[in-house]
Amino acid sequence: MRMLSMLVRTAALGVCTAGLCTGVLACGRDELSQETAPEETHGEEHAGEADGDEKAEAAEAVRLAPEVLTEFGIEVATAGPGPIARTIALPAEVRANQDRVAHIAPRFAGIVREVRAGIGDAVKAGQVLAIVESESLAPYPLKTQIDGVVIAKHITVGEPVSSDRDCFTVADPRDVWVDASVYQNHLRDVRLGQPALISAGHGREEAQGTISYVSPVVDEETRTATARVVLPNPDGVWRPGLFVTARIAVERAEVPVAAPLTALEVVEGATVVFVEGEHGFAPRTVTLGRRDTARVEVLTGLAPGERYVAKGGFTLKAELARGEMRGGHAH
Repeated sequence: MRMLSMLVRTAALGVCTAGLCTGVLACGRDELSQETAPEETHGEEHAGEADGDEKAEAAEAVRLAPEVLTEFGIEVATAGPGPIARTIALPAEVRANQDRVAHIAPRFAGIVREVRAGIGDAVKAGQVLAIVESESLAPYPLKTQIDGVVIAKHITVGEPVSSDRDCFTVADPRDVWVDASVYQNHLRDVRLGQPALISAGHGREEAQGTISYVSPVVDEETRTATARVVLPNPDGVWRPGLFVTARIAVERAEVPVAAPLTALEVVEGATVVFVEGEHGFAPRTVTLGRRDTARVEVLTGLAPGERYVAKGGFTLKAELARGEMRGGHAH
């Protein structure tokens, strides 16, 4: 009986063990099935993601006819290398060209009998500016020897004058000096012949020039040197005394992808460039590097050979916004 009981318990244990093993194997198969299921559908999921990206790109794309691009002044360019110039901005002041300034004083002491010119008057070489009566009571004319504009006047009728004091200052305004203050940390960067952009402020006059003079000494009071640009001034817009900014190009580098600043737009807080694709022009976020007054280096987001909107992207931005408001595509 004892032997029979032991045999029965052993058989029962074997059944339980077999059942446990069967359960474990079944469980293992279920877990394996769960783990391998994603691998079997991996390609389908990526295909879905690709479809989603394509749909998203299509939803953001703006397709405009060529005649519309022309009408709105939208310019398309091909991405590629270009130069970026490193610049420094220096405070500057417009001054009369001292090589074309005449300080006019009487030859003899006397009394002023007539004054024929005032500040701001345009005068010609040989023109009489005043009549002075000398101490021997002989009147003589006070003339200018250059063409220009009267920029200073220190003479009135009945006033005694002498040869040691200027009565008029006449300046030729056809070109002016722009003197920029060069601080000590920029002295090594500024050299003769460098191009300089002179600006009177946002939205105001701008002009290109080159540095023709750099002072060999540093001013003891301001601790700056002077870099000078001689600027043509045929219309008289650059007036002596005007404070301006001189932006000097001190270094030039070629970068793999350079785009004009006019290509940059901001969409939902991100800086983008509208890049041409299968569905039209779509905004693409870009990472930027060095820049100058006209161009910027594009580090990521725009590859060489891709076509993009170089100017007029705000029109596509507006069209994209209209399409989103309509809940559809912008075409």
